[in-house]
This record gives sequence, C-alpha cells and structure tokens, in this order.
Amino acid sequence: MDPHTGLGNGTGGPPWLTRLDAVLGWLVEMPAALLVLADIAVLFAGVVSRYVLHKPLLWSDELASILFLWLAMLGSVIALRRGEHMRMTALVSKAGLHRRALLELVSIAACLAFLAMVAWPAWEYAADEKAITTPALEISNLWRAAALPVGIALMGVFSVLRLLRSASLLQSLQAVAMVSVIAGAFWLATPLFEGLGRLNLLVFFVLVAGGCVFAGIPIAFAFGLATFGYLALSTSTPLPAIVGRMDEGMSHLILLAVPLFVFLGLLIEMTGMARAMIAFLASLLGHVKGGLSYVLVGAMYLVSGISGSKAADMAAIAPALFPEMKKRGSKPGELVALLSATGAQTETVPPSLVLITIGSVTGISIAALFTGGLLPALVLGFMLCLVVWYRNRGEDLSGVSRTPWREIGQLFLIALPALALPFVIRAAVIEGVATATEVSTIGIAYSVLAGLLIYRQFSLKRIIPMLVDTASLSGAILLIIGTATAMAWGLTQSGFSRLLAESMAGLPGGAPMFMAVSILAFVVMGSVLEGIPAIVLFGPLLFPIARALGIHDVHYAMVVILSMGLGLFAPPLGVGYYAACAIGRVNPDEGIGPIVGYMLALLVGTIIVAAIPWISIGFL
Repeated sequence: MDPHTGLGNGTGGPPWLTRLDAVLGWLVEMPAALLVLADIAVLFAGVVSRYVLHKPLLWSDELASILFLWLAMLGSVIALRRGEHMRMTALVSKAGLHRRALLELVSIAACLAFLAMVAWPAWEYAADEKAITTPALEISNLWRAAALPVGIALMGVFSVLRLLRSASLLQSLQAVAMVSVIAGAFWLATPLFEGLGRLNLLVFFVLVAGGCVFAGIPIAFAFGLATFGYLALSTSTPLPAIVGRMDEGMSHLILLAVPLFVFLGLLIEMTGMARAMIAFLASLLGHVKGGLSYVLVGAMYLVSGISGSKAADMAAIAPALFPEMKKRGSKPGELVALLSATGAQTETVPPSLVLITIGSVTGISIAALFTGGLLPALVLGFMLCLVVWYRNRGEDLSGVSRTPWREIGQLFLIALPALALPFVIRAAVIEGVATATEVSTIGIAYSVLAGLLIYRQFSLKRIIPMLVDTASLSGAILLIIGTATAMAWGLTQSGFSRLLAESMAGLPGGAPMFMAVSILAFVVMGSVLEGIPAIVLFGPLLFPIARALGIHDVHYAMVVILSMGLGLFAPPLGVGYYAACAIGRVNPDEGIGPIVGYMLALLVGTIIVAAIPWISIGFL
C-alpha cells in the first residue's frame, strides 16, 4: 500500500500481470511525455512567430488544444496507474486492517464503475464531434474528442489490473459486487428521485459526493459519480452532455498553463534555481526561530510570480526546503499544512490562473487584477507568519549560526538569475510578448539556459521522468477540474446557481452582509467545486450584485479569490490540500491537525482584506 495516498499500489499478483502493467504503462507514459514537449514547442513557436517574425501561426492554439486534451487524459491514466489521484483517507486510515483493505478495493471498484458508466457516452460524444471541422487545421474534431473515450478505456484497463494485483480474485469480485449492489439500488430508486425535485441536490451533491470522498474514493471520481447519478437518475439530460462538460472543463486553453507551469516548477528545482532562491532567503532568516518556515512563506510568494499553478509553486518549493526543515525537527504534517496554507495565501499573486479566469468571465482588467493582487497576499502572509512565530517561539537554535553578510551577498548574486525570473515573466505579459498561457514557455526557455550556462545543473536523464511526472500531476488536477465543471453545470441546470444569486441579492444589511456571505459561500464553493469552475459558474452572477452595492470590482475579486483559496486548500474536501500532500509526499491525515491554526489565520486575513478596500485598490 502506498503510504502517501493510502491506495494499494497494485504491486502484487502473478508475474505476467506485473509485466503487462509495466508494458502498458510504458506505452502510455512515453506518448504523454512527448505530448508535454509538443505543447511546449507549439506554444513557443507561436510566441517566436508572432513577436519575432511578425507572422502569427493561426493554427498553433488549435493544435495545442488538441494535444492538450490527449495530455490531460493520458496524464489521468498515469495518475490512476500510480495511485496519484487526490483522495481523502482520514476515515479509511482509522478503520481496522481488514476493513481498510476492503475499502481500498471498493475505491478502485468505484473508479471502475464511473469509467464503465461514462464509456459509452464518451464514445457517443466523440462520434458526434466527427462531423465538426476545426477552423484552422481543417480536420475532423474527432482527432481531439477521441482522447476522452480512449483515456477512459485505458483508465478502465488499469483499474482492472490494480484490482487483480492488489488482492485475490475473490476479494476483487467482492468489492465489485458491493459497488454494483449500491449502483443497482440507486437505479431501482429512480422513480423516487424523479419526485424529489431540488432535494436531489442534497442527495447527490452532498450525501453521495461527500460519502464517496470520505470513503476514500479519489476526488475526481467522487465528483463524477455524484454528477452522473444526479443527471442520469433525476433528469432527462442526454448522458453525452456530461462528457461534453468534462471536455469543456479540462480543455479550456487557459488551463494549458497547468502542465507547462508544473514542468517549469520541476525544471526550476532540477536546475538549482529554486535552491539558489531558498539558500539566499535562508541565509537571511535561517538563524531566527521558525526561520525556514518564514522562508517557505516568502519563497511561495516569489515562486507564485514564476508559476500560475499552485501545484507547480509547491512542486518547486517542497523538494528544496522540506529536507532541511525535517532535519531541524519539523514534523511532516506541520510542513504540508504550512505549504497548503501558503498555496491559499498566494492565490492572488500574478500571474494566477484564477486572476486570469476571473478577468475573462467578468470583464475586469487583468492588469488591474495583477496590480491589486500583490498586497492582499502580503497581508495573509503576515498572518501566517504570526502563527509561525507562535508555534516556533521555543525552537532550539543552539546549533544554528548567523550567516555572515559577505556570504549573504554571494548567495544573492548566485540567486539573482532565479530571482529575476518572475520579472522576466511579468514583463513578457505586460509587453505583449506572450499571453498568460504562453509565458510559461518563455520561463522554460529561460530556466533551461540558466541551468546550462549559469548553474551548470541540467540532467538529460531526468527530463523524461520529469515529463511523465508533469503529465501525471497535471492529469490528476485536470480530471478534477473536468468533473467539477460537469458538477457545476449540473447545479446550473437545476436552477441552484440562479437561486443562490437571487438570495444573495436580497440579503439585508447591504454591502457588509453581502461581503460576509460571499466569503462563506466561496469558502464552501472553493472546497466543493474547485477554483476555476466556481469562478466560471458564480462570477458572472455575483459581480453585478457587488457592483450595484458599491463594491469595487477588484476589491470583490480579491475577497472572492482568497475565500475560494481558503476552501480549496482546507481539508477535508479542499483538493489543493491533497495536491500539497501529494507533492510533499505526506499522508493527508498528518496535516489536518496542524492546518487548523493556519486556516484561521487566513480567514482573519481575508476578513481584514474585505474590511479595508484600500489593500486591494490602493495602487490602481
């Protein structure tokens, strides 16, 4: 069993199964790695052609989008094979050994059940796309949409292999039988669901989704099962629509930044750039109590200027800083709790994917959002530092000495190329050299050159594993976004989102009450729907209400993003927390206790930002 995810790795079984799994795994991993490289090359070619040659490539975004959906699906397959899909195991880990083993098998069987349910709708959806011709490349859209049924089929194959390799045939059949009985009971209850009306939202999106999450089923599949059950059993919605919404959520071009920034984060770590930045910060603060925790907060703020992806931010910081923090006595749960909290803290630091998304769906100036996001993140960082100070006030630093100023200066010069990277990326966006999606390719090129010419740390042997890791982590994240988008669409179809907007518009107490309810609502939505789907779903509905109440768009955006980040990175449902645990290679259960204090600090900081508009709009 994987000690970090709690899910059986499927390393047992007959030798022929092991060999089959290895061969099939290689056949998926190599194309996925090449797809990451291809997307980087296509987008970078688009930047060079447009800005240097002044001849835009009209087909680059279209080709990148096709490759991206294949990357997302193959990455999801790799994550499933490795047991790296994010999941909640707090309750599972407390069960007895026999019951825990059974729950692990049920988790795999539940994933297989969802894949079996959506396999035919995915094929129908892809077949319908065959008649559509892409505008630039003029090819059938089937080349793109086929990624969905192929990916689902491959995930189904690896789910079966994991079942057979994790337990005996009899135990596997027992798990499949349990899931089949539950699914059959829901199907037989269809007439009951048809008469429940909006109570079905409680049944499927609270009880089913929550029950699946707490039972240890991966978050993406829990969301998928709840959405499929709601639409299939209580509505007359054609089932291919579910796959269409997953496609829409996973293949939004702005999300192409996720795998590229994830790879950039790994590249920064591999070339020594992250270590150079952290060494400089540690030389300034390493001799004070809790100094490396302060370095973690500061480093996440800096790296958020490099990466638009929280997963990439954390992937760049954790490997470089965690080993030394553990040597000084920090517990793994404390480390991953602070890492997750800083992920929520830096959600407004540009170039943030959420900032870009909120600007695109509400019409707010992205430049204004970029300017307004820096100070709110500093306020929350200060609140986190207060908790760090309190928890580390008794730390023993008798064996740690202050770094001489001369050495600090030398470390600054070494770190300067790495520290310059955020400014290179911001300048590229501001000057129009690249879009927020394309800018990661400039960061990748910069990091490669810095690694080769300055830091002299560039291992070709590590590139393929890094590309595969990028595909796996990206696939895990994007599948959650896909199923969360389908869930958000289901809520829209039910009329829930419109009802929520109308209820909030009629709140007594004016702007302060609206702001307070918005904080609570987006904390919940951030934990349930994930960031971008929550913004896409509720942003266009709530921003006009805030504007009518006299709340500045940028101020409200900062409060919404920070609240959503709080939910996104808070257990038990916040998927960002599980991303932090996966990157830090820490069991999620270990961080639940330590993270409470940090989440309270972030909540207080968010309330301060909400109460003082100048923090968000003072520099506009």
